Amino acid sequence: MTLRALFAGFAVSALTFACFAQAPPKKGNPLVKKQAYGHMPDGAAVDLYTLTNATGMEIHIITYGGIVTSLMAPDRAGKMADVVLGMDTLEGYLGETQHFGALIGRYGNRIGNGQFHLDGHLFTLPKNDGENTLHGGPGGFDRCLWKGAETPNADGPSVLLTYVSKDGEMGFPGTLTAKVIYTLTKKNELRIDYTATTDKDTVVNLTNHSYFNLAGAGEGDILQHQLTINADRFTPVNAGLIPNGELKAVLGTPFDFNKATAIGARIDDPDQQLKYGHGYDHNYVINKSMGGLTKCVEVFEPKSGRVLEVSTTEPGVQFYTGNFLDGTIHGKGGKVYAYRGALCLETQHFPDSPNKPSFPSTELKPGQTYHTRTVYRFSAR
Repeated sequence: MTLRALFAGFAVSALTFACFAQAPPKKGNPLVKKQAYGHMPDGAAVDLYTLTNATGMEIHIITYGGIVTSLMAPDRAGKMADVVLGMDTLEGYLGETQHFGALIGRYGNRIGNGQFHLDGHLFTLPKNDGENTLHGGPGGFDRCLWKGAETPNADGPSVLLTYVSKDGEMGFPGTLTAKVIYTLTKKNELRIDYTATTDKDTVVNLTNHSYFNLAGAGEGDILQHQLTINADRFTPVNAGLIPNGELKAVLGTPFDFNKATAIGARIDDPDQQLKYGHGYDHNYVINKSMGGLTKCVEVFEPKSGRVLEVSTTEPGVQFYTGNFLDGTIHGKGGKVYAYRGALCLETQHFPDSPNKPSFPSTELKPGQTYHTRTVYRFSAR
C-alpha cells in the first residue's frame, strides 16, 4: 500500500488603537461585542470582536489577519490571564513578522523552492523564507483584511470571517473563497472551523498561528510546560526545514512526547533535526482515530495548573518552540517576548505536500468544499 493510499482518509475532501484594557470578565450571558480597532494604511476599517462565554472566558479577534489578539483563560484558582502572545496596537501587528495569532493561508507552513506542479503546470510563488515560501508568502492571509460578522451558534458566541483570494494572488491558481468561524464554547473551547471553495484546481492548507504560554503572555519561557503529543512519527526536514519525504519514528529520539515530558528536557540535545530547527519546529503525524476529531496534544503548565488540549480533523500538527523569538519584541503591556517564550501548535496538512506525492493531498477542485476543524480546550488542575 502506498503512503498516499494510507493517508487517503486525510486528503482534502469534498467535504489603530491600543488593545482595549478591561476589568476581568464576569460570569454572565454569552455574547459577541464588536468595536472599532483601527485603520489600515489605505483607510480601511479594522474591527475587534470580543467573544465572552457564560464562565467568563474571553477571546479577542481582529479582522486584520483574523488575529486572536487575546485569550483569557483561568488557572487552578480561577484567576484569568492572557495566554497568547500579541501586540497592543494594529500598527504593532502591521509591523511584526512572527504571525502572532493569525490565520495562515493560502498554504500554511513551507513549500520548497517556492514552486509546485499542478495539472501539468508549474506555479511559482514569492520566496519569503530563504529559498522557500512560508505561510502563503509575504502577502499571505495573515496580511489580509477579512470581512467579519457575528454568526448564530448554539454552542456559544461565534464570529465568521471571510476572505476572497483572487486567482494568481501570491502565485496560487484559482479564486479561493475562505471562511473561518471562531466559536467560544461553554466548555471553554476555542473551536475553529475552516472552509474553502475554488473555481480552479488549487492547493490549500489553512491553520492558526497562535503562540501560547500557559503561565501568561510574556511570563518567561515555556521549557517547563509538560507536553504530550499523540504521534508515533514525524516528518524530518533538511537544513531549509523542508521535509525529505520520510515518516520517521519518534521512539528513541528527542521527538517522542507520547508520555508527558517537559519541553526543555531534550530541546538542546545534539540531534541534527533539533539543530536544523534551532529547537522544535517540526510536523508530527497524528495517530488518527477513525472519523471526526482526534486529540493530538495536551500541554500542562505546573505553576498555574492551566491545561491546553488540542483536537483536530487534520493529519498533522506543527510543534514550534518560539526559536526565533529573541527578546527584541515588546508585546502587550510592553512585556518582552523571550527566546522560547511561547509554543505554537499549528494543525495542518504536511509541509511541502504539493511536492510530495506520498503525503496527504492538499489539492482542492471546483465543486469540492475544503473543511477542517480544530478545537483548543482550556481547563486547570
